[in-house]
Amino acid sequence: MSITKPPTETVAIGTLDEPKQGFLQRLVRAQAFQILLVLLVIVLIFSALAPDTFAQWSNFRLIIQNASILAVLGVGMTYIIITAGIDLSIGSVLVFSGVVSAIVMRALGGEGWGTALVGILVAIACGIGWGLLNGFLIAKAKIPPLIVTLGSLGMALGLAQILTGGVDIREVPTVLTTTIGYGNILGTIPTISVIALVVVVLGAIVLHFTRFGLHTYAVGSSELAARRVGVKVDRHLIAVYTLSGGLAGFAGILSLSQFSTTAIAGQSQTNLNVIAAVVIGGTSLFGGVGTIFGTVVGLFIPAVLQNGFVITGVQPFWQQVAVGAVLITAVYIDQVRRTAAMRGSSQSLWRKFVSGGRRG
Repeated sequence: MSITKPPTETVAIGTLDEPKQGFLQRLVRAQAFQILLVLLVIVLIFSALAPDTFAQWSNFRLIIQNASILAVLGVGMTYIIITAGIDLSIGSVLVFSGVVSAIVMRALGGEGWGTALVGILVAIACGIGWGLLNGFLIAKAKIPPLIVTLGSLGMALGLAQILTGGVDIREVPTVLTTTIGYGNILGTIPTISVIALVVVVLGAIVLHFTRFGLHTYAVGSSELAARRVGVKVDRHLIAVYTLSGGLAGFAGILSLSQFSTTAIAGQSQTNLNVIAAVVIGGTSLFGGVGTIFGTVVGLFIPAVLQNGFVITGVQPFWQQVAVGAVLITAVYIDQVRRTAAMRGSSQSLWRKFVSGGRRG
C-alpha cells in the first residue's frame, strides 16, 4: 500500500506577493531620482533669485569644475559603502599622493609630459598602496573599517606634513596646470570635468554590468551568503578598498593640476563631503544598495547650495546646515524603506506559509 504525501509548496525567501512595478514606478520611487528632483528645485530657486548671475553657463561650468575631484572620489566611496564599509582616509590619501608626486616631479625637473606622466603614476601608486593597506587590515585582520581608515587618515596626513615640513609644494609642471587644471575641451568644457566624467562612466559600467559589481552588491547585502555562493569576500574587499585608494591617488594629481599646489590644509572636510554625497544619493550605509548616478546627484547638492548662497548674499555657512539636514533625512528615508521592505517580506512569507498549511 503506497502512502500519498501531502502536497508541499516551495517558498522562495524574499519573494513578495505584490505585482512587479513598472519602470516609471521604480524610477519615481528611487531615492536617486527623488534627490535629482530636489536638486532641480534648488537650481530653479537660485535661478529665479539671481537670473543674471546664477543661471549662466559660466557659473554652471564653475560648479561642475568644483565638483569634478569629489566625483572621482565618490566613485570609490560608492563601492565601499555598498559593501557596508566606510573610508575616512580618502582626503588624507589624496594629500599624501599629491605631495609624493610633487616631490618626485620636482626632483625630475622639466615642464613636459614626461615628468607629468611619472607624477601621475606615482600618485596613483601611492593611493593604491594605502588602499591595499586598508583592505588587508579590514579583510584579513578583521579590524572595523571605521578604525582602520581613521588610523590611515592620520598616518597619511602626518606623513605628508613630515615630507613637506608643513609647507605646501607649489612647483607643478606647467603642462598639468594648463592642460588639465585650466584646460578646456571645445573651448568651454573643463578638461578636468571630462576626465571625471570618464571615471564616473567607467565606474558605473563596472558596478552595474560586471561580475565585480555584482559581487560588490552581494558582499554588502550579506557577507555570509556571498561566501556560501562562492564569492571570495576577503579578496573582493581588498580590491574595493584598493580601487578607492587608487582613485584617491588619481584625485591627488587632479588637485595638483587644478590648484597648482599640494593644498595640505584644504582637504580636511573632503572625506565627510564625499560620504555625505554618496549617502544623500541613495547609497545605503547598511550596504547592498547604491548607484553611481545617485552619488553624482548627491555631489551637486552641496556644490549648488554653496554657489547659490554666495551669489544671493546668504552666508555660505548655511550650506553646511542644509547639507546636514538633507543627509539626516536621506538616512532616515533609507531606514524607513528597509524596515518597510523587511516587514513586507515577513508578511509575504507568513501568508505563503499559512496558505500552504491550509492546502496541506
